[in-house]
Amino acid sequence: MKSASELPDSPLRTFDRPPVPEPEAIDDVYLIGICGTGMGALAGLFQEAGKRVRGSDEAAYPPMSTHLADRGIPVLEGYDPAHLDPAPDLTIVGNACTPTHPEAAAAREQRLPQQSFPEALAHSFLTDDRHSVVVAGTHGKTTTTGLLVHTLHAAGTDAGFLIGGVMQDREQSYGLGTDAPFVVEGDEYDSAYFDKRPKFLHYRPDTAVVTSVEFDHADIYDDADDYREAFEAFAGLVPADGLLVLCGDDDRVRALASVTDARVRTYGLDAGTDVRAANLQPTADGQAFDLIVDGTDRGTVALPMHGRYNVRNALAVATVLLDRGHDADAIRDGLSSFPGMKRRQEVRGEPGGVLVLDDFAHHPTAVSATIDGIRRAYPDRRLVAVFEPRSNSSRRKVFEDAYGRALTGADAAFLKAPPVRHNDDAGAMLDPEAVVRSLEASGTPARAFADTPALHSALVDALRSGDVALLMSNGSFDGLPAHLVDALHRRSNG
Repeated sequence: MKSASELPDSPLRTFDRPPVPEPEAIDDVYLIGICGTGMGALAGLFQEAGKRVRGSDEAAYPPMSTHLADRGIPVLEGYDPAHLDPAPDLTIVGNACTPTHPEAAAAREQRLPQQSFPEALAHSFLTDDRHSVVVAGTHGKTTTTGLLVHTLHAAGTDAGFLIGGVMQDREQSYGLGTDAPFVVEGDEYDSAYFDKRPKFLHYRPDTAVVTSVEFDHADIYDDADDYREAFEAFAGLVPADGLLVLCGDDDRVRALASVTDARVRTYGLDAGTDVRAANLQPTADGQAFDLIVDGTDRGTVALPMHGRYNVRNALAVATVLLDRGHDADAIRDGLSSFPGMKRRQEVRGEPGGVLVLDDFAHHPTAVSATIDGIRRAYPDRRLVAVFEPRSNSSRRKVFEDAYGRALTGADAAFLKAPPVRHNDDAGAMLDPEAVVRSLEASGTPARAFADTPALHSALVDALRSGDVALLMSNGSFDGLPAHLVDALHRRSNG
């Protein structure tokens, strides 16, 4: 983990910040970069808590801009130090801000009380009277957090929450709640230009879940050891009277049991885990399994999601709820009624007999697992994987070989070239043609495209009735899911 003091512009990053008022004394909150997924959700939480909320963004765009407008939260277009007049009680600095950002610099120079996103969330909402449940992990944390919130609500607990995604039966990714638990998706990315610590180190977990640990975010972590140490620090935060829930199928996750004083419970498909799945069977809508807790069969769960990794996500949720005293019947009912998360195996349509799925997968392991899950769900259909390496890590050459292996599970693969940014080191960037060569050498037809329009045109020509088109990107993919559905509709209607 890097420190702000180690960076070349450290004098702008290391400064004495004024004390932040207690939550009850904060009336006016200003967010720099308010239209980001996390920042917009935090703005909504502050509004639900009765605060006056406003903010700015360089390019306010849907869905967050619409969401904020519907709630009457003002969004100022562009960045201008004048936006901070009158001075807010609290300024929240998004982690996309650099030390020279006009508003972030003004907040620093005017000595305004300011916090990063995770600091503000912890300070105002993860208070001593709320039990903090934090879900972390390289893969699966968004779905697991959403499934946990849904199952708690289904079991009668009005938990507060903040998730990095949106459940398909809700229009927002946050809620203040009324009951004690507050559930947070714990992100390991850094916090702000003045605080390079991972976000999840701010979240004061009473209960923590770790789904997986595999090197990611190569732009902020030096190597796999540096990345692992962040999770060790997170696991060490759980107090002795707290609970650390670990995926027992992952040796790197299991190892975290050695760095905590908390109680540890494991889950997974392995027979040695405390909470496990047995007799896993595919169903028309997902999969079913027997829930085994400490060797005792607690009934069959009908899970409306595909993929063995989603069974593990469900087991993590069951482990937390069982520890909180919920009965197995209520847990099974909650798991079986989960509507899913948007952009996680989300069905966008089936025009002309082509099933179009939209998924957030971007790390090679997630890409491979998602393909495997969809392959098992639709074994008799041709699976066409469409992938955009957009994240800082996925655009890097370090994952080039891994994508060549991950995409071999598809019957055909289409890749878009990664976006190029002004400060990229060309030699360190992924070459999509190299991935294509690797795939074709292993027998998987593949093509790479310089931009989304060219990919879209070729994809429409290639798809035929009965295919599954699995679109994977951690960004918007330039609207490809919606554009593809529209084009296939037009083609099928003649």
